[in-house]
Amino acid sequence: MRGKCGRSRRRPDAVLGDRGYVHDKYRWLVWGFGVKPLIARRGTEHGSGLGTQRWFVERALAHLHWFRRLRIRWEICDNIHEAFLTLGCALISWRRLSQQVRALTQ
Repeated sequence: MRGKCGRSRRRPDAVLGDRGYVHDKYRWLVWGFGVKPLIARRGTEHGSGLGTQRWFVERALAHLHWFRRLRIRWEICDNIHEAFLTLGCALISWRRLSQQVRALTQ
């Protein structure tokens, strides 16, 4: 099998961020971990291309907010909240897969 030699990389190559993280202390913090920061600068016009990649994350969070229990955290224990989060992810995946199977069989 071809690929890079050595241990697989566990960190991402780059981190995307919006204008809220434009301060240099965040850039240096990310560089310190060996990850390239791709953070939009203030004063630049929109449409830099970062939003097209970050939209997947925002959409996933919006799907999780369909579940009222995850929208506002009512549970005190972390493990209960994590269980509901896992259940929400499973339900979202199940719905998405069932829609794709239905589309393929028609």
